[in-house]
Amino acid sequence: MARTNARFVCQQCGSVHAKWTGRCEGCGAWSSLIEELPREAPPQGLAKGRGGRPLGFVGLTGPSVLPPRRQTGIAELDRVCGGGFVSGSAILVGGDPGIGKSTLLLQAAAAIAATGGAAYLTGEEAIDQVRLRAERLGVAESPVLLAAASSIRDIVASLDRDDAPGLVVVDSIQTMYLDTLDSAPGTVSQVRGAAQELIRLAKRRGIVLILVGHVTKEGIIAGPRVLEHMVDTVLYFEGERGHQFRILRAVKNRFGATDEIGVFEMGDRGLSEVPNPSALFLAGRARPGLDVEEEEPGGASAGQLSGSAVFAGIEGTRPVLVEVQALIAPALLGTPRRAVVGWDGTRLAMITAVLDTRCGLSVGVNDIYLNVAGGLRIVEPAADLAVAAALVSALTKTPVPEDTVVFGEIALSGDVRPVGHTEARLKEAAKLGFETAWIPLGRSTSRGRARVGDTGLTTSPIGHVSELTTRLSAKPRALRPRIRELAQ
Repeated sequence: MARTNARFVCQQCGSVHAKWTGRCEGCGAWSSLIEELPREAPPQGLAKGRGGRPLGFVGLTGPSVLPPRRQTGIAELDRVCGGGFVSGSAILVGGDPGIGKSTLLLQAAAAIAATGGAAYLTGEEAIDQVRLRAERLGVAESPVLLAAASSIRDIVASLDRDDAPGLVVVDSIQTMYLDTLDSAPGTVSQVRGAAQELIRLAKRRGIVLILVGHVTKEGIIAGPRVLEHMVDTVLYFEGERGHQFRILRAVKNRFGATDEIGVFEMGDRGLSEVPNPSALFLAGRARPGLDVEEEEPGGASAGQLSGSAVFAGIEGTRPVLVEVQALIAPALLGTPRRAVVGWDGTRLAMITAVLDTRCGLSVGVNDIYLNVAGGLRIVEPAADLAVAAALVSALTKTPVPEDTVVFGEIALSGDVRPVGHTEARLKEAAKLGFETAWIPLGRSTSRGRARVGDTGLTTSPIGHVSELTTRLSAKPRALRPRIRELAQ
């Protein structure tokens, strides 16, 4: 009988090594090789291509039926999934520990259990722990099937029947194991094999399968990267523990739009959906009851602080307004400090360089602190102009008008380039009471003030980033002394 040789598989990239080494040659990760036994080789006849059956090929045209969807009743979750869960689909949900993944999925299982049946399988908690959470969320009376299991063989045997529940939540895939594989749960082969068996069951029985995945310290789902290719939808649950806001973001969806987001608010009784995220992210920005003419110790009025700009962004198909905050302080050390929350630090360095080179400002010699209020992370380049406006406002101590939204992409030459979905951004801003928009100078706009479409907003086009210096300088003669003061 042939001897089965062990192999060492990297838990980060999945590359196979003949012997153990301290560092993976594929990805360079340290102490990531785990010994695993290879699977048995296929029969000799199958290897030669015998014993298979011919496939029935069809053309690209033909009758097609839209896949049925199951509504959860949670509008934000249904929006991210493209209108509801698709029967027979596999969904992977990842997020930081304690962010609220189990809470959201237990609420979704309770909402859908009354109509199509739902099962919640946990490999991390005891039954009593899940029941305590259900009582806190107020869903203890829902007919959700609950079980604590980690064996894939037992799970498949329990669900492979005609009256299987329509929704199955597995929390989490890293705790599941196949007894046919000689490796510990959570390894690359176990995660891949367990997910393959569960997905195969979901496709065969038309079950909506939701897999909860752990994330690494880099913020990506732990395990083999092929896991994200095997499922139909990949959702990331984001948010800061210091904020009560949670963002559910779709990065892959075979049955809907990608980059769609759902906004939730964490409370004592679980997660509640936020139908108007813009109003939530801008809450607390205004400071009513203060005299606008009263001046702060830096020259700005107390009724409106400098270093703040409202950005009209697009998340998926939804326009969202968020506040970009900037603070500039003299650098006490030799190297200026950069602290960025909610935006790309590399892009901040580019905007700083453009302001220094094209506008003659001394922004880069100072410490810069940039924050996107509310815990939302912005990824689109359209936020360049809003970030630049916040930086110039903080440098000159001149507030951006409180009824103004800003968006546009900045090139290395300093030109402001047009961005997409202009009408949707302006309509969302007008709905929240804004009156003016600083937008890029494009084909549909011209120099001067004009109205775009029927949004009701007065637009003020900007062709070059240097125009921000003119707009955000109430006292032009005092601008350069202030810049020299910060540069010293």
